[in-house]
Amino acid sequence: MQPLRAFLDRLLGNPQFFTLAAVLVVLGAIVLWIGDLLAPVIAALVIAFLLEGLVRPIQRLGCPRIVAVSLVCLVFVVALVFLILGLAPLLIRQITEFLARLPEMVASTQTLLLHLPERYPQLVSEAYLLGLLESFRVQIASYGQQFVAYGLASMRSVITFIIYLVLLPIMVFFFLKDKDVIINWLRRFLPDDHRLASRVWADIQMQVGNYVRGKIWEILIVWAATYITFLFCRLNYAMLLSLLVGLSVIIPYVGAIVVTIPVAVVAYMQWGAGSDLAITLVAYLVIQILDGNVLVPLLLSEVVNLHPIAVIAAILVFGGLWGFWGVFFAIPLATVVQAVLNAWWTRDMVEDSQGC
Repeated sequence: MQPLRAFLDRLLGNPQFFTLAAVLVVLGAIVLWIGDLLAPVIAALVIAFLLEGLVRPIQRLGCPRIVAVSLVCLVFVVALVFLILGLAPLLIRQITEFLARLPEMVASTQTLLLHLPERYPQLVSEAYLLGLLESFRVQIASYGQQFVAYGLASMRSVITFIIYLVLLPIMVFFFLKDKDVIINWLRRFLPDDHRLASRVWADIQMQVGNYVRGKIWEILIVWAATYITFLFCRLNYAMLLSLLVGLSVIIPYVGAIVVTIPVAVVAYMQWGAGSDLAITLVAYLVIQILDGNVLVPLLLSEVVNLHPIAVIAAILVFGGLWGFWGVFFAIPLATVVQAVLNAWWTRDMVEDSQGC
């Protein structure tokens, strides 16, 4: 108990700890309580934070910051327009076609499963299988109703969505242009001694910024490589499935396993158990191997030093707290926790060495 009591005395007796805790509590409260209202502002802030990694190299070439910010924002707007006008219609069409064929695919799967009791009566009983299929049918119907309700609710938010699209590039531009002004204004609310909070912020800027930028490049590369592969294999819904594969890299380990199911199901429904199915799955497996053993070490080497157990624990904890967005931001949030612990550990080590 004595070491724990000594640690708590040092922790609670340090004003820097309370500064850092207050900053984290205020930011967390803002996100939880009025995060929905400030969603465009938070999104613009995150995008500006990521685009800052493109602004700095342009500035180092001798270009004024306002020119560098304008060039980066122009590229961002062009990319946004391409996503909305180029890729969105194709994705919507493939999603519509997939949903139209979903009952047929479910019926084919049901017919296939009903033959299992005949082939393996000692392993699967017909009553158990029928109950499982009924539960699956009810769940699919529930998801379908939720999807329709969400679609109707989204139709009422089209105007809001358009307004957000107009405001987002404007806010990103001003966040980038007036970065120093905004940071200096925020520092006025911090105590004079905020070295621990500054050290944590510096670590977050380096670790989280590099991690998210690396992940974005990984998503784009895996998406493009998978789309080309699926097109070459003539797999249906190539754009939709390749997008799912690209987004699956956000959730390490779990995402790759989950996204394999729709890829395998669509390929089996299209070709059956033949050579085309085997070639497609082998090509998909090669992409996953190259991603894990070549692309990730190349883009994310020494960026986030988290053990796989810590990654899975972060996904479970933050996913349980905030659902999909908790899973989406699990690794950056875990990195923030790691940055706090590392900064505190470094401070303790420095104080111990000075005390000696």
